[in-house]
Amino acid sequence: MGSCPNGVERINLFAAVVYIPDPLAKFLDDLRREMVPGCIVRAHVTVLPPRPLQVTPEVAVSTARSIAEDFAPFEIEAGDVEIFRATDVIYIGIKKGVDQLREMYRALSRGPLAFQETFAYHPHITLAQGLLPENVERLYKLARDRWEAFPHAKRLFADRVNFVQSTNTCTWLDLAEFSLRGVPVR
Repeated sequence: MGSCPNGVERINLFAAVVYIPDPLAKFLDDLRREMVPGCIVRAHVTVLPPRPLQVTPEVAVSTARSIAEDFAPFEIEAGDVEIFRATDVIYIGIKKGVDQLREMYRALSRGPLAFQETFAYHPHITLAQGLLPENVERLYKLARDRWEAFPHAKRLFADRVNFVQSTNTCTWLDLAEFSLRGVPVR
């Protein structure tokens, strides 16, 4: 497991994500920084939402690897810009790949990786959170307009999952990358 730069400490908060490749990732990262200046970004779809764990990082990685590697690669297609009204989080919904993401979430969210979620798992790509209520509608419109104008494919091939750990500087460290090796069911 990698080391941290000076002053950066790992905290007991872990997640699993599928990173989004360019050009989609660059567009999403740029949009997110435009909407929330200073935001630390790396475009991704969360498979296992952030959670504290009662096991060591090594046990968590080993457990996640043994589960994730049994899944087959699959396509994810991004849908429309939406808002989680309870939290004013602006996000892009997932149009294709939802079933696979939910199945992987359910498989990972057991045993040593289990956690009682505040909200039901809803696959998405976060664009903006922690917004002042008076800015939500304006930023939602900005995101919708930019997303409609995006000229490239809005899909990606999920063939890897990264297990990550949070730090005291609101960054995430990659602890491990797992290849999805399962055979697709036809």
